[in-house]
Amino acid sequence: MEDAEEIQEILLTDDQKIDIAKWFLLNSPPGEIQYVAKDLRSVLNDENVYRRAASEAFPAYNKLHIICLQFPNRSGEVLVSSFSEISEDEYLDPRTAQVGKIDHVRQICTQMRPARDEELPSQYIEEYRCALDAEISKYVGEAYPKGVCSVYCTSGKDAEDCGSDFEFVVVITATRNSPQNFCNGSWGSIWNIEFKDELQTVEVTAHYFEEGNVQLDAKHECRDSTMFQSPDDSADSLMNIIRHHETEYLNSLQASYSNLPDSTFKELRRKLPVTRTLFPWHNTLQFSLTRDLTKELGIEK
Repeated sequence: MEDAEEIQEILLTDDQKIDIAKWFLLNSPPGEIQYVAKDLRSVLNDENVYRRAASEAFPAYNKLHIICLQFPNRSGEVLVSSFSEISEDEYLDPRTAQVGKIDHVRQICTQMRPARDEELPSQYIEEYRCALDAEISKYVGEAYPKGVCSVYCTSGKDAEDCGSDFEFVVVITATRNSPQNFCNGSWGSIWNIEFKDELQTVEVTAHYFEEGNVQLDAKHECRDSTMFQSPDDSADSLMNIIRHHETEYLNSLQASYSNLPDSTFKELRRKLPVTRTLFPWHNTLQFSLTRDLTKELGIEK
C-alpha cells in the first residue's frame, strides 16, 4: 500500500508532461525537431498531451530557427519568422507579395494567397526594399550554399515620399542538414536598418547566430551607419556594410574552430585524471599505446 502511494506521488500531471515535452521540442537541434517529436510521441503514449505540447512548441521553434518553406505551386518560398508573421499561421513573402498559410507541426506551406494592400509597403518604401533585396539576394547566392534571405519593412511602411523615417529588417538564413552523418547546423543573420531622413543617415544593427549538432551556439552583435541616399545607392552601401561585418565575423569563427583542439577541447578535460597526474599536453608524443602494451605483456623485441 505504501509503495502504491509513493508511486502515486511521483506521477506527473498532464500540464507537467506538456511543459517537459515542450522543453525537449524547443531545444531540438536544427533540422531534428521531427525526430525528437516522434520519440516524444512514443514516450508520452498520450495523443492529447502530445498534440497540446506540439501545437505550442512548433510555432515558436519554427520562428526561432527561421525555417524556409516552399509555396504549394513552387512559385516562391516563405520564411517563418516574427518579421514575416501576419497571423498565427500566415506569413508574408514580400518578394512575391504572397502570403503562405503554414502547418507548423508538419512544417509545410499548405495554401497561399496574394497579399492585401495594407500588408504591403507603399511604392516609395518598396523601391528601397526591392533595391536592397536584389543586392542581398546576390550576396547570399555567392556567400551561403542553399542560403535564403528576405527584406521586411517593419516600421513606416505607409510613407509616400522623402521626409519620413522607416525601418527594414534583413533576414539571412542557411541550413545544412546531414542526419546520416550526424551533422546538422544553421546560420542566421538579422540586420535592423533604420532610415532617418532628418539626420540623413542609415543605422545598421546586426545579430548573428549559429547552431550545430552539438548545440554549439555562437552569437554576435555589431553597429554601423552610412548616408541616406537613393534606393540603389543605399542598397549598395548597406550591402558593403553587411558583407564586411559578416566576413569579419565568419573569419573570427573559423579561427576559433581551428583552435578548438588546443583550447576548448582541452578545457573540457578534467583538470586531474584518476591518476592525479596532469596530462602533459606539451609532449604527447612520449605516449605510445602499442609500446606500453608491448612492455606490459613482456613481448618486447
